[in-house]
Amino acid sequence: MTIPPLSAGIPGALKTDSPEKIKDAASQFEALLIGQILKSAHTDSGDGWGGESDPASASAMDFANDYFARAMAAKGGLGLTNMIVSGLERQASKAQKREP
Repeated sequence: MTIPPLSAGIPGALKTDSPEKIKDAASQFEALLIGQILKSAHTDSGDGWGGESDPASASAMDFANDYFARAMAAKGGLGLTNMIVSGLERQASKAQKREP
């Protein structure tokens, strides 16, 4: 089953996004996913830094997780960015072949 792109009904929608914008959006998505994985790993323990749970340490941990996730995604992360970009490029090339 093939899911049609959201922009299928919008004329010229595929032409407005540059490869750089697509890669940046895919990288941001991967960073968000990595951040959520890290956040869920830390919520299981219930403790903050140093074994104590308080709002300041929770904020610091959230900031550290976010920064680490963005840095990890920028350096390749889990490889999702490249998979997303290549999938969107294939989809765009198929759509361009269909256009008259």
